[in-house]
Amino acid sequence: MNMMESAKAAEDDTVLPVSARIRARLLHANHRFHANDNISSFIAPGETDALLDEVAGKMKGVLESLVIDTESDHNTHDTARRVAKMYLTEVFRGRYVAAPPVTEFPNAERLNELMIVGPITVRSACSHHFCPIMGRLWIGLMPNEHSNLIGLSKYSRLAEWIMSRPQIQEEAITQMAELLMTKVSPDGLAVIMEADHFCMHWRGVKDSETKMINSVMRGSFLKNSALRREFLSLINLKN
Repeated sequence: MNMMESAKAAEDDTVLPVSARIRARLLHANHRFHANDNISSFIAPGETDALLDEVAGKMKGVLESLVIDTESDHNTHDTARRVAKMYLTEVFRGRYVAAPPVTEFPNAERLNELMIVGPITVRSACSHHFCPIMGRLWIGLMPNEHSNLIGLSKYSRLAEWIMSRPQIQEEAITQMAELLMTKVSPDGLAVIMEADHFCMHWRGVKDSETKMINSVMRGSFLKNSALRREFLSLINLKN
């Protein structure tokens, strides 16, 4: 049976778990489904609820394997479903829903000066241990007469959509930069993120002080060192 036939068989066989049907569509389309990929276009209406039920059932199995009594312990009786709902509708929501609508406006006044947005509070989770990543994001833009302009709140919505996935910080801000380059089409773009990683604070070396700061520069921010210095001095990470 080839890939197409396998995908069709999975679609036709409603006995299969919903995750298997979604996975078959992804494989058939040769679409990557890494932890930080959005797969919303492969989820049919109503399947998110079924996926929640499936994840809750498997999470209950995890709790049982951890030898946690979910029957007589009132604190953990509904934990499996709460955790499943948290993953699907909150902390990993950016995988399962389409990008938020963003109205783009033409640059009628031909603005071409540095614009800075931030700090935007961001929350994510590392794909190694599913521990929280909590931080702040700054965006610098150099528009041109052909650029699109978007509302201030939309930067936060797009950041939330990108960050609500299990990933590593370096890849997260690269995705954010690529999305904004597509939406705004500026001459230059800078994205900087500073974050605490609870995979270090909560486990491992248990270092509560170390943060990660990284950046992505595109266009004029990459080529013009004076512009880059102006941006960095204005955001002043110490504040």
